[in-house]
Amino acid sequence: MSNRLKELLQDCSVEASAPCRIDMGGTLDIPVFYYALHHLSPCTFNAALALRTRVTLCANDSDMVKVSSRGFESAEFQLDSAPFDHPLGIIFAIAVYYRAHGIHITVESDSPPKSALGGSSAAALAVIAAFDRAYQELGERALPVRRSVALAHDIESAVLGIPCGLQDQLAAAYGGVNAWYWTVSPDGPRFEKQSLMGKKEAREFEKRILIAYCGIPHVSADVNTTWMKQFVSGSTRDKWVQIAGLTADFVDAVDKKDFPRAIKAMNKEVDLRLEMTPGVLNPIMHRLVQAAKENAAGARFTGAGAGGCVWALGEEDKMEAIKELWSKILAGEEGAHLLDAGVDPDGVLVSQR
Repeated sequence: MSNRLKELLQDCSVEASAPCRIDMGGTLDIPVFYYALHHLSPCTFNAALALRTRVTLCANDSDMVKVSSRGFESAEFQLDSAPFDHPLGIIFAIAVYYRAHGIHITVESDSPPKSALGGSSAAALAVIAAFDRAYQELGERALPVRRSVALAHDIESAVLGIPCGLQDQLAAAYGGVNAWYWTVSPDGPRFEKQSLMGKKEAREFEKRILIAYCGIPHVSADVNTTWMKQFVSGSTRDKWVQIAGLTADFVDAVDKKDFPRAIKAMNKEVDLRLEMTPGVLNPIMHRLVQAAKENAAGARFTGAGAGGCVWALGEEDKMEAIKELWSKILAGEEGAHLLDAGVDPDGVLVSQR
C-alpha cells in the first residue's frame, strides 16, 4: 500500500489545514483531572482562530520520509528509523503510522512557533486528515472525525510521554466557539460538544477579543507537570474544584452573552492558577493582563502559559483602548506583536490538486 501511496502523490498532492485556538479551562481536559472531578461535569472553552496550520503531502525524491516546517531544518529518515524525539517527532510518528515511505510532508503555520495556541496539535490533525484523504483515493474507508481526533491525541501523548489534553485537537477538527465536556464512560466518546454561537454571533464575538504574542516561546511541559503533580498529591485539589466551577460559569455566561460575568470568572480563574504557579505569567504577560483589567476586561494566558500568548475579552467600547496599551507594551519586547485573527468557523479542511 505504501508504494501505491507514493505513486498517487507523484501525480497529485494532498493539502489539509486546521485552525489553532484560544481557551479557558484548559488542563481540565487531561484524564487525571476530569476523572477525579467528573461529578462536577468539567468542561473547557475554546474558540478556533483563523490562524491555520497547513500541511502538504507529496512524493519525496527518495524512499525516505521527509518533513519540512518553518522554523526547523528539513529532516529525512528511513521510515522505520525516524526519531520520535526529534523536534518534528510527532509528524514522523504519524508518517510511520501511515507507512509513508518516500513521502514529503510540508508544514506551514500562520501562528508563531511555540505560541501556546495548539499549533502542534493542529498540525498533527491536519497531517492525519491529509493521509486519510490520500488513502481514500486508494480505496480505504474515510476515518470519522472523532477517530481522527483520538488518533492525533493518542500519538501526541505517546510521543511526548506525558498525559495530554484533548481540546487542541477538537478545536482543530471542528472549528467555531465551543464548550467541551469531558466524559468518563470507557465505552462512550471522550467528550460532548456544546456549540456556543453560530457564524454571525462569532463575528460579533470577535469584536470583544484581542490576542497578543508576548515574544517568548511557551514551555508548557513544566507548568502542566507542576499542575499534575500538585493535583495528584491532593495539595491543590480544592483550587481545581473552583477552576472547574469558574469555567462552567464562564461557559454559561458566554452562552447567555453575559460578558461582565464571563470576564469576572476569567480573571478569578487566572488568579487561582497564579497562586499555584506564579510563573504561568512572565513579566510582559503580567503587564498585558493588568492593562486589560484596568479597562474592565478579562485576560489570560493561552494553553499552559509560561510564554506564548495572552488573550483578552472585554466590552466592545473598551477594546481599542486595550489594543493601544498592548501595542505599547509589546513594542518593548523583541518578536512580540498583536495577532490579527478572528474566529474560524471551520475545522479541518482537505483538498487535492
